[in-house]
Amino acid sequence: MDQDLASRQEARELAQLAQQAQQKLRTFSQAQLDQITKAICQAFSANAARLGKMAQEETGFGNAKDKETKNRFASEKVYEAIASMKTVGLLEEDPEKKLWEIGVPVGVIAAIVPSTNPTSTVCHNAMIALKAGCAIVFTPHPAAAKCTVEAVEVVAQAAREAGCPSGAVSCMKLSTMEGTRELMTCPQVRLILATGGPGMVKAAYSSGKPAIGVGAGNGPAYIHGSADVSRAVEQILSSKTFDNGIICASEQSILVERNLDQRVRQELSKQGGYLMNDQEAQKVGQLLFRPDGRLNPKIVGKTAADIARQAGISIPSGTRVLLAQQTQVGDSAPYSWEKLCPVLAYYVEENEAQILRRAQELLYLEGAGHSFMMHAQDEAVVRRFALEIPVSRFLVNTPGALGGIGATTNLFPAMTLGCGAVGGSSSSNNIGPMDLINVRRVAWGTEPHSSQPLPNEDLISALAAEIMKKFL
Repeated sequence: MDQDLASRQEARELAQLAQQAQQKLRTFSQAQLDQITKAICQAFSANAARLGKMAQEETGFGNAKDKETKNRFASEKVYEAIASMKTVGLLEEDPEKKLWEIGVPVGVIAAIVPSTNPTSTVCHNAMIALKAGCAIVFTPHPAAAKCTVEAVEVVAQAAREAGCPSGAVSCMKLSTMEGTRELMTCPQVRLILATGGPGMVKAAYSSGKPAIGVGAGNGPAYIHGSADVSRAVEQILSSKTFDNGIICASEQSILVERNLDQRVRQELSKQGGYLMNDQEAQKVGQLLFRPDGRLNPKIVGKTAADIARQAGISIPSGTRVLLAQQTQVGDSAPYSWEKLCPVLAYYVEENEAQILRRAQELLYLEGAGHSFMMHAQDEAVVRRFALEIPVSRFLVNTPGALGGIGATTNLFPAMTLGCGAVGGSSSSNNIGPMDLINVRRVAWGTEPHSSQPLPNEDLISALAAEIMKKFL
């Protein structure tokens, strides 16, 4: 059979099996669902290192150690956050208002998995889906199909052993674009979780189904004059080198005022940042993107040394991140776009007002609704910027990559980050179980019913009769 046809057939079959499992899951108590998610957490955590190594070897992105860390985060940290949540059955009862709220699973979920986080996304999405009482079918990125399929099998086996119905967690093994589209449009699918590139997210929103998509990240990091500059630089560089910069919430540019420029440059150089000269920056810039504007996969998740070697430039030993000073934003300025590798743009502006305009310009080019990082001790300036920056995650004094997903902040821990309406997403949340349920509200009558006519009812009826006479 043709590969596309076989993939479409597999999608239909998995959706049907998921629907059969959903009919059983909808009867499960909160305790049963909690038992399943706990089992998934334990199994995935036990396989975190193995799956991280598989993902790095298959994709060539990032490094196995950081992928293991993400796998543990997606299992242990997520479970810790959802363990006590009420998601099904009676969630809340308000005797005074005579209102009940009942959690109802949305139903079968189709989940698109990216190549950048091909195993941790599986664990996160499976745990929040099953916590919400939803069956889930995964479709992997072709470049990460083996490790994604294996991650789903770890989850599915643990879920089954904990009492989950067979078919509630599954993965397409014949992953093609046509098969993914078929899955998204299957009648059994009720919601799409689209964690992937802009094209796939757009396809999810065009499928006719409710979807939660993730927009591109392009977060600027502003080092304010009140910041601990050494600490700010350390956090930015550690974030940008975590898994070699492939987490979408990682920083993409540094913004500083001119009076702080030299201090920041010195600290960057001291901690492994290398500010390229114009010729070097041009060579690396030509390498970042393909002629059609898509990110060059050869630089995704590679080290600074790998990228320098590909660009044909020499950099100091120990360089962790490459930086290029920029003055422009737009199509002809490749450093102003999202770069999933340890490369940063560096902008020097005259004052806070120009910093704000530059940050907005960068985000409206790409990354609106995603993340912004600010390093400052002055809460007044934090408040001022927070009211103006178009993002869903405004992160203060923390690494963007880990702060955005909730590892170093109190945001909900998630590998799927909504960007809100400004970013073309249906949600601005770090996506969790509560995004995957509907709430049924039971409302008791509170006002006595009166059979008396409403004020002016007779007059209204008489006027209506007169109007009708003119047309009859």
